[in-house]
Amino acid sequence: MMNVLIIDDEIQIRKGLRMKIDWEEEGFEIVAEASNGQEALEKLKHQKVDIAITDVRMPIMDGIEFVKQCHLEYPDVKTLVLSGYSDFDYAKSSMQAGVKDYLLKPVAPDELVEALQRIRKEIVEEQEKQIEADRMVQLVHNQLEEMREQYLLYLVKEEFSELNIALERLQQLKLEELANEKVRVQFVTVEIRDLENNEEELKELWLPFKMLCKEVAEENEATYSFYDASYGNMIHFIQRVNAEPLTQTSRFIKNLQAKVKQFLNLESVVGIGKVVTGHTEFKNGYISALLSWSQSQVGAHSQVIEGAATNEVFDFSVDFEKRLTNAIENVNHKALKKYMNEILGKTNNQSMLSFSFVANRLLFLLGSLAKKYDIETTEINNMIWNCQQSIWELNSQSKVIEQLIHLAHLIIEKVNDVRSSSSGAQLVENVRRFLDRHYASEISLSTLSEQFHINSAYLSEIFKTHVGQNFSDYLNHLRMENGKQFLKDPQLKIIDVAHLVGFSNSGYFSTVFKKQFGQTPAEYRKSLQLSE
Repeated sequence: MMNVLIIDDEIQIRKGLRMKIDWEEEGFEIVAEASNGQEALEKLKHQKVDIAITDVRMPIMDGIEFVKQCHLEYPDVKTLVLSGYSDFDYAKSSMQAGVKDYLLKPVAPDELVEALQRIRKEIVEEQEKQIEADRMVQLVHNQLEEMREQYLLYLVKEEFSELNIALERLQQLKLEELANEKVRVQFVTVEIRDLENNEEELKELWLPFKMLCKEVAEENEATYSFYDASYGNMIHFIQRVNAEPLTQTSRFIKNLQAKVKQFLNLESVVGIGKVVTGHTEFKNGYISALLSWSQSQVGAHSQVIEGAATNEVFDFSVDFEKRLTNAIENVNHKALKKYMNEILGKTNNQSMLSFSFVANRLLFLLGSLAKKYDIETTEINNMIWNCQQSIWELNSQSKVIEQLIHLAHLIIEKVNDVRSSSSGAQLVENVRRFLDRHYASEISLSTLSEQFHINSAYLSEIFKTHVGQNFSDYLNHLRMENGKQFLKDPQLKIIDVAHLVGFSNSGYFSTVFKKQFGQTPAEYRKSLQLSE
């Protein structure tokens, strides 16, 4: 049902219009009347109107002036002008002011219905276009949100090459609050539990829980949420720490648990990690939140555990992580055994919390390599899951060590299978998957060859053989296709889009885009608007 406003200074004319047709049957409802343009504008402040039918000659503010003001203040309202024969040319000229149609008095019922239906059709078409435009903007926004979540997860679970590249990528993703080399952050892990331990209900409420966490993050300065598929029914937060760190009594924690209870009627278990400084410590901060959570009591009642690992000293350096990674990727069994014994052999002097931290760092590393080489088989995923459960038990040290060593040797064998493939097809596919995830980072053939421990000339040769494009052409095509998607969001400036797909210079981005699609980014965006 579309709402109609009738404007005429003669009450009999207004009554006559009401009686001309069966408004409800035609799909319209007269929701208000006015005796002049000024009064009509006042009505529009308080009443939703789709179509305004106005006379031309009226005191105080005539119909044409009303149309002009209405077009400026309420552009979505369509106007239909009624005029006598003497005012016909005047009314016709008002089409330029935003009038959608005009009719001569006396108005014939069938002409009125026809005009109203034409306007209705236009309104419906515009609404459908707007819905589609909003949908596309939301899709792009969701894509940006997904990229942010994936990058945060990448920083806390996988190896990243250079700090300056990580800082630049955070800025590109509009995560400026975290793009500081010495940023202090704190991680929080939140798990939902059901009083009746109903797994189906938890699955149904998972998406609402995820959206609620996003809203809570947006309400708090420099706070972001992300999801890790390794942990079911959980959302993780990272928050920049400016002053006081989070505790059980912090407003953020209390508000989060209150909303989970109020809107989802679920209990929540919160693990608060220790404050860490710098991006190389993100993994430590994330694991400390998980360790806090792991000390929660069994059962569906809300809990908050903080500072489980605050006073622990963790000996797991970035340099050690690189050495262990190199041993696996170079299929060096001897070095792998040495490093595993080196890190796990210190456990006699460690608390169970410190051991759990080291075990988690190793598990993160092994899981990252399995993902990198696309060897996440059912066997490996099950081993990772079982090892994770053993770590959380906090009482099975020897079992965890045995599982980790077994998992490491299985992964090194799988990596060897990939790297020793005669055609190199599987290795190229791993490189492509890496590019699909990190196309916006600063990537060159030499950095890829270092990443996958392979000669750059050989990588270039087998990449072109299997993909049909050289590396740089493939990367540019990937960036441009993603750039087209981001250009659909009018809120993003072209320089923002350039940054999001890996270009520091918008001019160069425009040049490559035009070479690829025959239009500059600005021309492409304009063509989208015209097609709407």
